[in-house]
Amino acid sequence: MATLLSFLSIWIPLVFMLVGLVGLIIPVFPGIVVIWLAALVYGLVTGFETLGTVLFVLITLLMLVGAVIDNILMTALARQGGASWVSIILGMLAGLAGTIFFPPIGGLIAAPTVILLLEYWRRRDWDKSWQATRGLVLGWGLSFLVRFGIGLLMIALWLVWAFSAIRA
Repeated sequence: MATLLSFLSIWIPLVFMLVGLVGLIIPVFPGIVVIWLAALVYGLVTGFETLGTVLFVLITLLMLVGAVIDNILMTALARQGGASWVSIILGMLAGLAGTIFFPPIGGLIAAPTVILLLEYWRRRDWDKSWQATRGLVLGWGLSFLVRFGIGLLMIALWLVWAFSAIRA
């Protein structure tokens, strides 16, 4: 029975973490938070010894960075491409609404479309409008890579924690 509980205490959080990692493909899906929650539940169920506490603090710090990095990168690259703050904010809101009403790709279509159209309305220049939109899309791509790397690191730290608990 103890072996089954040990087995389940590793595999159940790992499955949730992998779902969170795959979910990072969808920009508004909180995959980083899902990974963190799985680590938190694991700690609550199995206990927080010294190594587990230290690793959970690191996992928490990574989650906080991962939760905001996408907005920073998307906004910075869209601004660098010339997008106005109004276009960026409305584009992000459209992305959120698109994901809610037309999951999973509604937001991926809505945000760039709104920025492209608003920037064209503002500038009357398709090239400059596309440049601003391209900045947002490049920011999404870069933020995905960064968040995916952070997610992998969070899972690796949790695996160190989980396997050290098994050996103890």
